[in-house]
Amino acid sequence: MTISDPIADMLTRIRNAIMARHDSVLIPASKMLLAITKILKNEGFIHDYEVIRSKPQRSIKIYLKYSDKSQPVLSGLERVSKSGLRVYVQQKEIPRVYGGLGIAILSTSKGVMTGQQAWRQKIGGELLCYVW
Repeated sequence: MTISDPIADMLTRIRNAIMARHDSVLIPASKMLLAITKILKNEGFIHDYEVIRSKPQRSIKIYLKYSDKSQPVLSGLERVSKSGLRVYVQQKEIPRVYGGLGIAILSTSKGVMTGQQAWRQKIGGELLCYVW
C-alpha cells in the first residue's frame, strides 16, 4: 500500500498507540522517519526504538514512554507542512512550541533537527511537525 504522507502516517500511528496505551508501535522505515524518531528519543519523548530488518520492507519499532501514573509523556503531535501546502521558515521565524515545553522539528539543508538546534545554527527549513 502506498502512503502519500509517511510523516503524517507515523504521527497518527503514534497518537493512536498512545490513546490505546500500547507499549510499542511499528511504523514503516525510511531515512526521514528514522531521523524524526532519533529526535524524539534524544528529546525524551519516547523510551527507545529499534530498526527491524524484515522483508519486504524495514520497520521501526518505537517503544512509548509513560510517566509513573501511566500518563503518556507525549501529549500531542501535529503535522504542519503537508504535501499540499509546504511551510518553510527562516531562522527568525522558528516557533516555540508551548512556551518551550514542546519542540518543532525542521528539515534543513544540514539534516532533520529541532527548531532550537536550527536556531542556534542560524538556518531555516521546512517545518515538519510540532511535538509536545
